[in-house]
Amino acid sequence: VGEMDSEEIYASPPEERWGSSHCIFELQKTPVGGDAPEEPEFYSQRMISLLLSPKLEAKEKKLCGSGDLNASMTSQHFEEQSTLGEAGDGLSHLPSSFAYLLTIHLKEGRNLVVRDRCGTSDPYVKFKLNGKTLYKSKVIYKNLNPVWDEIVVLPIQSLDQKLHVKVYDRDLTTSDFMGSAYVILSDLELNRTTEHILKLEDPNSLEDDMGVIVLNLNLVVKQGDFKRHRWSNRKRLSASKSSLIRNLRLSESLKKNQLWNGIISITLLEGKNVSGGNMTEIFVQLKLGDQRYKSKTLCKSANPQWQEQFDFHYFSDRMGILDIEVWGKDSKKREERLGTCKVDISALPLKQTNCLELPLESCLGALLMLVTLTPCAGVSVSDLCVCPLADPSERKQISQRYCLQNSLKDMKDVGILQVKVLKAVDLLAADFSGKSDPFCLLELGNDRLQTHTIYKNLNPEWNKVFTFPIKDIHDVLEVTVFDEDGDKPPDFLGKVAIPLLSIRDGQPNCYVLKNKDLEQAFKGVIYLEMDLIYNPVKASIRTFTPREKRFVEDSRKLSKKILSRDVDRVKRITMAIWNTIQFLKSCFQWESTLRSTIAFVVFLVTVWNFELYMIPLALLLIFVYNFLRPTKGKVSITQDNQESTDIDDEEDEDDKESEKKGLIERIYMVQDIVSTVQNILEEIASFGERIKNTFNWTVPFLSSLACLILAAATITLYFIPLRYIILIWGINKFTKKLRNPYSIDNNELLDFLSRVPSDVQKVQYAELKLCSSHSPLRKKRSAP
Repeated sequence: VGEMDSEEIYASPPEERWGSSHCIFELQKTPVGGDAPEEPEFYSQRMISLLLSPKLEAKEKKLCGSGDLNASMTSQHFEEQSTLGEAGDGLSHLPSSFAYLLTIHLKEGRNLVVRDRCGTSDPYVKFKLNGKTLYKSKVIYKNLNPVWDEIVVLPIQSLDQKLHVKVYDRDLTTSDFMGSAYVILSDLELNRTTEHILKLEDPNSLEDDMGVIVLNLNLVVKQGDFKRHRWSNRKRLSASKSSLIRNLRLSESLKKNQLWNGIISITLLEGKNVSGGNMTEIFVQLKLGDQRYKSKTLCKSANPQWQEQFDFHYFSDRMGILDIEVWGKDSKKREERLGTCKVDISALPLKQTNCLELPLESCLGALLMLVTLTPCAGVSVSDLCVCPLADPSERKQISQRYCLQNSLKDMKDVGILQVKVLKAVDLLAADFSGKSDPFCLLELGNDRLQTHTIYKNLNPEWNKVFTFPIKDIHDVLEVTVFDEDGDKPPDFLGKVAIPLLSIRDGQPNCYVLKNKDLEQAFKGVIYLEMDLIYNPVKASIRTFTPREKRFVEDSRKLSKKILSRDVDRVKRITMAIWNTIQFLKSCFQWESTLRSTIAFVVFLVTVWNFELYMIPLALLLIFVYNFLRPTKGKVSITQDNQESTDIDDEEDEDDKESEKKGLIERIYMVQDIVSTVQNILEEIASFGERIKNTFNWTVPFLSSLACLILAAATITLYFIPLRYIILIWGINKFTKKLRNPYSIDNNELLDFLSRVPSDVQKVQYAELKLCSSHSPLRKKRSAP
């Protein structure tokens, strides 16, 4: 049964997840640390604003007191308008002039019904009052046990109504109904957070059990005379005064909500006697606040061995409860939660590895893991006037910490990065007024920091300084400019990716903003100034260890352009191998007498004089040849990739309609298989391109490191007999578990290659020159 809403009055987030939305919007929404809003925090912020500007605050309160409270306003704006009223548990004696704020924490769904042909669903939730949609959640693709973990604050004028919760399955053309439930608002207790497990029902459906939706609801009273003059009153506010108040509060929120002061290192070792039932595969999900990790999926076993490490950010002022869930998959790829357990991180001692055996709830078995809480320093947000590296004494102290003498101390602390976000120019206008409300999000691995918002400006000047601790010198700094849009997810205004090894210290640089795929120029430029201090020995050692895992995000959708591009990449690698084989074959066929004669002589000389050390020596000679070769070929390769990408984008725009109606419909039945094939093709293509780019000196640091390793291998093989080398290697392998029972096995060669960029990443990381040819406006005008 399909059901669609004809009128969507209130804004809702899109059905595709944007980055890590909870991390970004925690400054604008109710804090996630507890079930109820943290009222003392809001009161403290209010006192700061009153002390700094009491007249502005009083005027804002007076003007905004009669504003219209609808769902498009942020919860922070609610706190700016008036304070929460005190109320008891009774509702009958409350005056009619009172209104309410309902905080909804949409947690998860359990055992939802199947609506897709592949045996799963793509569920999302709508909250309705009086037939109007107040909020719509994001879509969780291919999951019957979705975890949304979204918080929204809704204004309620009257309690004589029902809050309807409806669940739909996202489809290409329409949305299939998956059941509904409701909550009677008058039954809720004031100022108390309660959990509600709502059973979904549909009178038109034949399913008896349609699953449940789990919510946390908190109802509070808010006093004020609410009239529908929100937009007129907002116009009366002076833009400068309003932005001043917002910036003051945001500055305090940034310091409190963004800066982590500890790193939680978790090593998931194994499961013990885990009961999997009829499941064929098993994996673990770990969650701390809005940070999520998912382990690798193993075949069903009573004692599965994961041997994986995950790093979480720890905030001492928030609830540090680590949620661990064990999930299973059956033969039809349906997921089911088998058991859960929790760890109170704040109760663990600092700088100490804790070996924990955690029994699972609602399931037999236990999990064995190591948990270490380590204090973290080096992350900061400040103004230009208090720039950390600007102080010569402080810079000298930091440089001393990463000098060569300290190369073997604290191997995880590789270096420090300082980024000055100065300004942006000529940004895209995202609002109807022809302006934007831009802010910057800086991402380095899993580390995220955000600037404040400059309202109504296409040429914002942030002048903020961000400091990141470096864990891997091969990470890429991503700077994304967004337009703030209230409760709705922000609009994309441009992005740039900067590898750390390409940073020119202390020089202001102008970067042309790119599109979301980092393949084409977008509108606007951004000015950054960066300083990087790191220890080369620590960075080199870190290169041969596994890369840091990224937080869990939504699975990538099928894309005709990406699939076609990956097929072409694999085809190029296959053709290169095939041409090499044909060349060697032609030498034996004497198609060219000169070529075959030279090959025959080389074969005789090499075999007669062959020694094992010649293998790394030959590889070393390839590096030397590519280093001495002119660089024109390298530049042309990058340009060719850029041009081919542009052509693909143009063709993709031309075939947009045919893509929706043609390709996607044809592969809908086998979308899981096609998605798997797409990922495999990308891995194969990336592996071959990384090997090529290692020899091509794409990243000089990595190529130099490879040359150093090959030179050492050549000398070792020349002077030390092979049997001694094999003996040392075998003794190390056999005694590794005895020396360190909890060591994580890894392949150093694959870890090294994972740091080398593929051809696609070379295009994404390439810095565009500021010229008229990259202007999107020029392209539009030149189009027929």
